[in-house]
Amino acid sequence: MQFRPCIDIHDGKVKQIIGSTLTNNFSVTENFVADKDASYFANLYKKDGLSGGHIIMLDKKEKTKKQALFALESFPDGLQIGGEINLDNAKKFISDGASRVIVTSYIFENGKLDFGKLQTLVDTIGKNRLILDLSCRKKDGKYYIVIDRWQTFTNLEVNLDTLNMLAKYCDEFLIHGVDVEGRKQGIEEELLKILKNFTKIPITYAGGIKDVGDIEKIKKIGNKKINFTVGSALDIFGGNLSYKKICKIFK
Repeated sequence: MQFRPCIDIHDGKVKQIIGSTLTNNFSVTENFVADKDASYFANLYKKDGLSGGHIIMLDKKEKTKKQALFALESFPDGLQIGGEINLDNAKKFISDGASRVIVTSYIFENGKLDFGKLQTLVDTIGKNRLILDLSCRKKDGKYYIVIDRWQTFTNLEVNLDTLNMLAKYCDEFLIHGVDVEGRKQGIEEELLKILKNFTKIPITYAGGIKDVGDIEKIKKIGNKKINFTVGSALDIFGGNLSYKKICKIFK
């Protein structure tokens, strides 16, 4: 179990947002806006030996991409990158320093998984360079993968069968509990109980962490195998949870 830090970038600035408020016109409800650029946080994670963190570009603006590239330059091969990743730009982001690319919406067509796109992506960059983002929301008592800035439900349920099927194509899963993401009101324990039964490749969970107690719950439910990301609750992002403490305990 490892702490995987994050750098979320929106409108050219490092931010923490409430995930479910990100709309198709890229407006958001903000928890925090940093006065430091993305390279500051990349250098911080590098100094503290925290590899495997991720950069998420939350809009298509050039200044957002520029900040992401600053972060990759500061910590080459130490950070993953996601946000509008597709076949045309995936290889370039890897050559720019990303350890892996994170993909969701590109591999879906009309809410259904497009295996052709997925396989072509794997053939282009390699399974070991691909992370699939299976971020999900609850509907009718089940968790379904959501795309298009988490606004569109797909027909693909997050369950053991789906995880086993998709593990053949990627090196890791990133899974946000979207309904609680950024709210600092507690984690999706029911989702974690689904994820705990899967052990083929690493999983990083994100969403709702408010304190060390929530992280301990992830540790217990996930049998010390599920990695975690915490953003809005950290003091470096305006919260009350000590970044240094989390580094010390869960590095």
